[in-house]
Amino acid sequence: MSSDTSLSSRQNGIVSFARAVGRVEVEALAARFEVTPQTIRRDLKDLCDRRILTRTHGGAVVSSSVENISYAARRQIAAASKRAIGEAAAELIPDDSSLFINIGTTTEEVARALMQRQRLLIITNNINVALTLYPNPSLSVIIAGGPVRHADGAVVGSATVDMIRQFKVDCAVIGASAIDEDGSLLDFDPLEVHVSRVIIENARKVVLVCDQTKVGRTAPVRIGHLSQISVFVTDRMRSAKLRELCAEREVRLIEARPDAEEPDPA
Repeated sequence: MSSDTSLSSRQNGIVSFARAVGRVEVEALAARFEVTPQTIRRDLKDLCDRRILTRTHGGAVVSSSVENISYAARRQIAAASKRAIGEAAAELIPDDSSLFINIGTTTEEVARALMQRQRLLIITNNINVALTLYPNPSLSVIIAGGPVRHADGAVVGSATVDMIRQFKVDCAVIGASAIDEDGSLLDFDPLEVHVSRVIIENARKVVLVCDQTKVGRTAPVRIGHLSQISVFVTDRMRSAKLRELCAEREVRLIEARPDAEEPDPA
């Protein structure tokens, strides 16, 4: 990707680094570019004002309303928070139950937290989830049919939807790329969204797993609304509007904070 000549060389470097790793942090950038944290905060403010990056607590992520960042980069964003969310969500799933798990780096953390569980039936369109869980002989893992997307191991398409419709499960664990403050759940790929919608329709309980960086982010395709969710597991709910909406729509809100939380930006 070519450099933006309206940015300083350091700002171009910050953007390039953010695109490579997904999320950048103030202290790490200060060390990388040998400047003060205050200088980096000014750079990030400028980049966020231009909507090139989106500010997060302690750093920033690449901003785009039409295209997601790479799956490998997403794995690095809020990794500790995603682990905490995954563990909290797994505690909601009893042994001897059935569930859907869709594509996403946070849903993969739920799968890791279920690795030692007993007598679960898991239907997934996520190759990574299947590879995580199939070694446990006490778990029955079914992969939804269809073409596998090379970028992230997602299985999407009409065959995937048709197979998911054959089941009615106890619980669905879903992720989303963005959550609007009006409660809209959003993502980038219409095919992926179609699968998520059918998963929601065919589950008795729906557990949404998203870290705080997804709140206020934008994406073009609507999955559904927070009112369709039974439980929302996040690391921290900073949006008063969404907290109020959860209470109004009787969505159970669980804040699963990691052991070492990131500091708020100055």
